[in-house]
Amino acid sequence: MQTERTLVLVKPDGVQRGLVGEVIGRLERRGLHLAGLKLMRISKDLAQRHYAEHEGKTFFDGLVSFITSSPVVAMVWEGPGVVGMVRTTMGVTNPVDAAPGTIRGDLALSLGMNVIHGSDSPRRAEEEVALFFEPGELVFWDSTSAAWLA
Repeated sequence: MQTERTLVLVKPDGVQRGLVGEVIGRLERRGLHLAGLKLMRISKDLAQRHYAEHEGKTFFDGLVSFITSSPVVAMVWEGPGVVGMVRTTMGVTNPVDAAPGTIRGDLALSLGMNVIHGSDSPRRAEEEVALFFEPGELVFWDSTSAAWLA
């Protein structure tokens, strides 16, 4: 299986509740490699571009308002099938329906405060990574030599 990259955001509720380490630990235990990490405030412009597919929907303004309300932790994770693996580890969007053992099933409080975002497809992951990270902010994992490459 080909190595992929995906964007993961620990949303404002997860950062405020001190869940960043828990999220990172769960993804590391899945065998994924962290390729980029930063604590940041998302601007309204970036939020609108990130959620552009939802523009015009009734919940769009709420998404933008929430994600810009306080800091997030933006991360890029790398590994074979990483998009699907992160999605499975996150659990479904609504924590009421999320399986126990998933991040949302164990940690999320509501549909709006569900701790984490992960790209939903390899194509979207490429777009989202480029929105949040410059190429020079990422490192590359070479699994054949087990060494980090800059």
